[in-house]
Amino acid sequence: MNETDTVYEMRDLADTAVWGRRLGCRLRTGSVVALIGPLGSGKTTLVKSIAAGAGVADPREVNSPTFVLVNEYEARRSGEVLHLYHIDAYRLRGHDDLEALGFEEMCERGAVLIEWADRVLELLPQDRLTMRLDPIGEYQRRFVCQAGGARADVLLNGLASDCLRPAEEDGTAR
Repeated sequence: MNETDTVYEMRDLADTAVWGRRLGCRLRTGSVVALIGPLGSGKTTLVKSIAAGAGVADPREVNSPTFVLVNEYEARRSGEVLHLYHIDAYRLRGHDDLEALGFEEMCERGAVLIEWADRVLELLPQDRLTMRLDPIGEYQRRFVCQAGGARADVLLNGLASDCLRPAEEDGTAR
């Protein structure tokens, strides 16, 4: 960790879900979130919560794109549509593979969430929210976050505010 990192501790899956929804409701076109963590650290679980917060109607449809490399979801909120692109970079070999997926177009048309981002970090825009997910227990996680620019700052700084929808206030929020 370094002095520009912001660290969040998740006590359980409910904390992770609330945190992810808060991040999701702040996403805008051009937002890039780079997720880094070992197998089983909760990257896809977090993406499901982010998608729910962004307005994806059925977050159960959000699955790891391990074999298809990228999934697209449509998030609806306040009459607008936000396209979410969920990339799994585990099997990408570098710039050519990321470019072949249409990465630049994805960034222009929607918000991009990238699992295994450490494999393509040097290819991602500087203005991104980079998150390292560190397991510290069975369901406890430490999220080490770093904003790389103004757009990412807005995402990270907004997490302290409560932007959850009333339907999400189901007693599991902490």
